[in-house]
Amino acid sequence: MPSLRTRLCPIRRGSHIVHGSCSGFKAHVAQRTVKTLLPDFTHKRVLDLGCGYGWHCKYASASGASYVLGTDISHKMLERAEKINAGSGIEYRCIAMEDLRFPDETFDVVLSSLAFHYVRDFVPLVHNISRWIKHGGEFVFSVEHPVFTSYGTQDWYYDEDGEILHFPVDHYYDEGKREAVFLGETVVKYHRTLTTYLNTVLQNEFEIRHIVEPQPPDSMLGLPGMQDEMRRPMMLLVSAIKSITP
Repeated sequence: MPSLRTRLCPIRRGSHIVHGSCSGFKAHVAQRTVKTLLPDFTHKRVLDLGCGYGWHCKYASASGASYVLGTDISHKMLERAEKINAGSGIEYRCIAMEDLRFPDETFDVVLSSLAFHYVRDFVPLVHNISRWIKHGGEFVFSVEHPVFTSYGTQDWYYDEDGEILHFPVDHYYDEGKREAVFLGETVVKYHRTLTTYLNTVLQNEFEIRHIVEPQPPDSMLGLPGMQDEMRRPMMLLVSAIKSITP
């Protein structure tokens, strides 16, 4: 009988090598693609939600931003960010993005990389982001693709010999909590449809400029498992601008 199996580490199944959560692929492609969507940071005030190790904070600062605030809920990641991506005009703060409070039009740019699918209440968060961004400011974010989050396990469907058959997409319109296993630990994420992501942005004074579903570049297709990454989208990237006039 075909079955769903959870990936904990790189293993070989049949003729396929399966790589953990594909986090390396996600990080590489997300970094590579999001840079093509980022605005001019010169003299801009920037907020990075779920900044992790602070790579985008450092990039914005090095690109001319006057002030960069990176927030995350992981003390360990922020400690690392302070060591490897500190800089003049960069501040890191350990706080949930849902708990942030700022005056209206505090920032010129708001960024978030692969963090919003961990947030339960997306609509009020985007409403806040819209208030925090100046008119004409930019909002750029990436999330795990709704196709990737819909079923929950985020694993392929295999035959009895361990060969990949397909990637399961089920309960797509049933938004809400999902559980996946990463490195032996249960991770809670929140699934939303593509419609919810895009309409929430549009309903909060933003005009969408770009929608990207990144795929492996040709240079990566020869790596083990990369051909399978062409079979379904893993990430969704969106860039938007807040309406020029109130």
